[in-house]
Amino acid sequence: MTKLALVTGATSGIGYAYAEQLAADGYDLVAVGRNQDRLRELAETLSAVTVTTVAADLSSDLGIRTVAELCASEPLDLLVNNAGVAHYMPLAELSVSQASELVHVKVLAPTMLARAAVPGMLQRQAGTIVNVAGMLGFGGPAPLAPMRGRAIYTATLAHLIAFTQAMHEELSPSGLTLQVCCPGVVATEFHTRQGIDMSAVPRMSAQDVVTASLRGLELGEVVCAPGVEETSLLDTVFAADIAAFGGQSPQLASRYKTT
Repeated sequence: MTKLALVTGATSGIGYAYAEQLAADGYDLVAVGRNQDRLRELAETLSAVTVTTVAADLSSDLGIRTVAELCASEPLDLLVNNAGVAHYMPLAELSVSQASELVHVKVLAPTMLARAAVPGMLQRQAGTIVNVAGMLGFGGPAPLAPMRGRAIYTATLAHLIAFTQAMHEELSPSGLTLQVCCPGVVATEFHTRQGIDMSAVPRMSAQDVVTASLRGLELGEVVCAPGVEETSLLDTVFAADIAAFGGQSPQLASRYKTT
């Protein structure tokens, strides 16, 4: 039986690479994007499989609701929450509309689409959700230079990492597979759309990101970091998180006591 995958942000960059590779692997696709012309081109390119196109803007409540209804009604084997947007600028200069767009696309949309897809996956006792985040999700305390003004963007990626890890703990015993994919800088339109020249920065290809993600699923990786060779670095981070979480007590820490 043909498998079915829904990919958001499917018309460019990492999302397009997911769509291409999943089609090559025999998946039928629900491709979500903002631009209907690009969606049509994608469907024509991947004509060997069934591609259903959905024009939806995930920065809007209506767009999220439209795609969530599909996630709830279609027998999805795989959901790829990839849609992205970035506004690199100091927090005080970030407009309300830009901040809202970031939170809708990178926090609210993947949260609500996963919430819509999970009941059906649980009923079928199978299903995979991949959330595409980025290594900046680990970069909250990193020095700002050279990319200044990224507080909300970084926070949205950190949300996806914690969200996916928590979903894994909750849902993996029921047969579901969860992954958050955290690439570094990738050679896509992502920065050029903002007028940021990244040509001098070494960048990974979108195809390599997807190769790592799909191989990571085979390896059972909940956190896939395509450019990190030493996975012990990630293990150290997660062990420290658990240690800090477990180190709390109901007693006030001594450094806060004034007497």
